[in-house]
Amino acid sequence: MADKLKIDIVSDVVCPWCTIGYKHLEKAIKDLGVEDKIDIEWQPFELNPNMPAEGQNVTEHITEKYGSTLEQQKESQQRMTDIGGALGFKFDYFEDMRMVNTFDAHVLLEYAKDFGKQTELKMTLTKAFFSDRKDVSKKEVLKEALLEVGLNADEALAKLDNEEARYQVRSIQNQWKNMGVNSVPTIVFNRKSAVTGAQPIDTFKQVLSELLNE
Repeated sequence: MADKLKIDIVSDVVCPWCTIGYKHLEKAIKDLGVEDKIDIEWQPFELNPNMPAEGQNVTEHITEKYGSTLEQQKESQQRMTDIGGALGFKFDYFEDMRMVNTFDAHVLLEYAKDFGKQTELKMTLTKAFFSDRKDVSKKEVLKEALLEVGLNADEALAKLDNEEARYQVRSIQNQWKNMGVNSVPTIVFNRKSAVTGAQPIDTFKQVLSELLNE
């Protein structure tokens, strides 16, 4: 069999369109029956690298960052909730929802890569934030997610105080930024071509079919 198709997904844990984009890609892979021909690696991107520890109310944050009105935000959230529901993912937006810092989550995702648990941990953290109303910047929430996917929580959490591990994640982030990635999700195929945004399932099917038949 030919080498696997390498797919890098540059994304953030608290990015709704990253979740939708991945779910579309996952469905395309399943529909084509090519699970064994794909190798997915998640790459770190912080939507809000300067987010303080206490986070910020989501409505306030979106207004400040994008200038969206409350009505526009409600419409967008409803749209994401509907799309997510159709894909089997629950977006539960609520009044006191807070945008949080995700750097620690990215350090743990880098750790999970060595154990083949990256996708599992990514989706567990995303679900914790969007479906379960949990703060993914808090150590107890991160620990819960690590245990849920069967990782050594103590060993993983020790990475959060490890300067080398933190530096590595910052370096990877900068590497992707230097390659021109400035919005997420950015989905890169074999480090040669890329698509941005939550593309439809059919688009992913077409791209995958073309690349796997090369």
